[in-house]
Amino acid sequence: MSSPEPFGARLRRAMDERGPLCVGIDPHASLLTEWGLNDDVAGLEWFSRTVVEAMADRVAVLKPQSAFFERFGSRGVAVLERTVAAARAAGALVVMDAKRGDIGSTMAAYAETFLHKDAPLFSDALTVSPYLGYGSLSPAVALARENGAGLFVLALTSNPEGGEVQHAVRADGRDVAATMLAHLAAENAGEEPLGSFGAVVGATLGDLSSYDLAVNGPLLAPGIGAQGATPADLPNVFGAAVHNVVPNVSRGVLRHGPDTGALRTAAERFAKEVQAAVVRAE
Repeated sequence: MSSPEPFGARLRRAMDERGPLCVGIDPHASLLTEWGLNDDVAGLEWFSRTVVEAMADRVAVLKPQSAFFERFGSRGVAVLERTVAAARAAGALVVMDAKRGDIGSTMAAYAETFLHKDAPLFSDALTVSPYLGYGSLSPAVALARENGAGLFVLALTSNPEGGEVQHAVRADGRDVAATMLAHLAAENAGEEPLGSFGAVVGATLGDLSSYDLAVNGPLLAPGIGAQGATPADLPNVFGAAVHNVVPNVSRGVLRHGPDTGALRTAAERFAKEVQAAVVRAE
């Protein structure tokens, strides 16, 4: 039996064909209300189905935020399962934003939930938290490799509180964020055209030239739109690594719903601005 194509290779192809934009599926209660929907499972399903119908055949990546589905219990998780399946069937790669992190058998169970090819919530990649030590992610790394999936590891997040952990300096003189980036570079060594193990690096963080972002893997960049960053900021933040950036926009696109045409127009505008910024960086 042949091995599945790695996530990094599939992502590189999708980025080259569709552009690198990632659109979040974040059914906040406030967004449901703005769309004229009830804050219930029916509203959740309508919202999610509309985003998938508007986006999944044209953007490289869709990123559902698991928490906004989980808050409705088993019925919300069932909506999430259908959302993931529909998005992948329409051609988008799905990054599950669940930020899981634990040790041993518990981490293995989280990995089975999102990274096993036969799981109802199987996604192309999963966001994970390494703050029980990078080695605690080993079950997820192994299962991702086995099933052609990927991980996005929290490294330099856009929230201001993140610095108290991520900028803490270790005995070897490197801070925690730099340590995580080094682990990812080792994980992706020799992979072509792109490794499958990426970092979450906020687009709002300004000049990151003191960090080596050349991890030979993708960099998921939240913060564009409602959080204040713009596509034009990407070259200044990411430097030479900008070609591997997957910029994430959520509310900046979703607030234009429920009209599918307006959602598509908003996504296309962000995609063109990202492309222009990347071209300027060449």
